[in-house]
Amino acid sequence: MRSLKVEHTTIYRYSKPVTFGQHRMMLRPRDSHDLRVTASRLRITPQPTAVRWLHDLFENSVAVASFPCSAQELRFESEIDVVHYDTNEPDCPVEPYAETYPFTYSADEIPDLNRSIERHYSDPEHQVDAWAKRFVEGGSQTFALLTAMTQAIKQEGFKYAPRDAEGCQKPTETLALKSGTCRDFALLMIEAVRALGLAARFVSGYIYVPSADHAGNVGGGATHAWVQVYLPGSGWMEFDPTNGIVGNRDLIRVAVARDPSQALPISGSWTGNPTDFLGMEVDVKVTSAVSQ
Repeated sequence: MRSLKVEHTTIYRYSKPVTFGQHRMMLRPRDSHDLRVTASRLRITPQPTAVRWLHDLFENSVAVASFPCSAQELRFESEIDVVHYDTNEPDCPVEPYAETYPFTYSADEIPDLNRSIERHYSDPEHQVDAWAKRFVEGGSQTFALLTAMTQAIKQEGFKYAPRDAEGCQKPTETLALKSGTCRDFALLMIEAVRALGLAARFVSGYIYVPSADHAGNVGGGATHAWVQVYLPGSGWMEFDPTNGIVGNRDLIRVAVARDPSQALPISGSWTGNPTDFLGMEVDVKVTSAVSQ
């Protein structure tokens, strides 16, 4: 068990005052048996007229802020204290019928998993298909297959290249470039898993980078992204292809979604001249308060 503090600051700057529309924030981690939020603080400048909280269709916690005035700077400061329980493998064993790939999800699960099994990005030359099938051998162990795919990004020399621009590269682009952000690597693995007929979804959150971690987790300093795959008996299991992490070690999930576009940490609108926008700054710190 570890107590962690997440400090997330996002600042938007403009050359002159602009007006702001509603902004949606997905900053609060998802409470679960392996992750508990013990305190949260959210400061927004300028002060909004109202902040409403809701759960979206994936049960993510979303805050919606409305603003009364114009300003040259919009600042979001979130501080979250969590208790985190590490797991490196499923807490519950995979169902015997799903231990070996290929397998078929049960009739009870298929209706709810279908959209997470469907491919979302075109692969006309079957490049993602071919990459996914490299990890499959006759009678492959399902968990070993997914572990190998998770670790392949680092082992095959894909270069981690942070990018401020929103959105993700197409999976075929990531394969061709052999570089990308954590979002790009997560999306590549999601589509590869779906190419094998398994359910996968996108996770946005934070990663703890211990100072003594000589293996060198990357993705700190900003929000992080990884993958969940549904395994019968074990449920949604975490896989981080950027760092080769299997299980939730060092990962603090905030939002899950079918597609990365549904899990933006902050989104909103503003009114002004396009040239008024000077840029944004994001800073994330995840620190350990207590270790046990």
